Amino acid sequence: MLVYIVRRVALMVFVLWGVSLAAFVISHALPADPAAAALGNNAREEQLQEFRVKNGLDRPLVVQYGVYMGNLVRGDLGASLRTQNSITADLRQFFPATFELTLGAVVFAVLIGVPLGIVAALTQGRWPDLLARTFALLGGATPVYWLAILALNVFHEKLGWLPGPGRLDAYSLPPPVKTGLVTIDSLLVGDREVFVDALRHLLLPGLVLGMFSAALLTRMTRSALLEVLGQDYIRTARAKGLTRARVIARHAMRNASLPILTVLGTLFGSLLTGAVLTETIFSWPGIGGYATTSAISLDFPAVMGVTLIAGLAYSVVNLLVDLLYALFDPRISFS
Repeated sequence: MLVYIVRRVALMVFVLWGVSLAAFVISHALPADPAAAALGNNAREEQLQEFRVKNGLDRPLVVQYGVYMGNLVRGDLGASLRTQNSITADLRQFFPATFELTLGAVVFAVLIGVPLGIVAALTQGRWPDLLARTFALLGGATPVYWLAILALNVFHEKLGWLPGPGRLDAYSLPPPVKTGLVTIDSLLVGDREVFVDALRHLLLPGLVLGMFSAALLTRMTRSALLEVLGQDYIRTARAKGLTRARVIARHAMRNASLPILTVLGTLFGSLLTGAVLTETIFSWPGIGGYATTSAISLDFPAVMGVTLIAGLAYSVVNLLVDLLYALFDPRISFS
């Protein structure tokens, strides 16, 4: 397994290099001046030139990329053209909020999608199956921005059941930053009130962001389980006198879990990097808003930093999914 992990890490490094090259080329191919975007239209030519020299924008593109890769090897993502802050520090500030939101969305998707898919498979052709497939269809077809606005209007404005945008209420004091996840940090310091407040704020955007994933998991779980239930070893297990629940839990779901894990890993990576609309509507201070603002202001280093984090997230999640395969299917070998 160690050799396999080393090979995957080497492949991950190669993929990240390709991502960095593509992001650099695309960013610098835009017919725009990042100096003018950062300083404004009223900046004098001397100020623009000074800004370009200070940030290395006056150098040839090959030299700029070489300097960027040299810094990247040392773990330095550079400085933001817009804020002049370290991009690493910016991502360390914004990434935990996105990770917390994504984790909440994935938990919701699993808790809703997998049981619905199981029920649909076990009641194929009957009304529970019809309801589950209807949910999967509506969940996959509903635009996230529309669902977010509707959820805020109903559950926050009309009913008042859940809090509005943000990670905490205005009167809640954020816990000391240890992981950047407010729910975890509040638990670490034993602040139950802040934990409950953070969890309530996380519930609505998590539900909205996880709706599409829950719908996709419902369809995948249903189809994977239906395929497994038709196999000979399932009929043999039932013939030996095993209860239906035991056959489903220990045999059917274990073998149907591999495609579900694959989809779940892909969903986690896509949610982690695609929560821009949800974060914007719910005023969630994550990397989605940071990436959008950076792209609008032509902040190339910040955009490339976010792109690298996205590529790294996908690579790490895929590696973890591959390693989890061995837990669910002993036939898989990493030799």
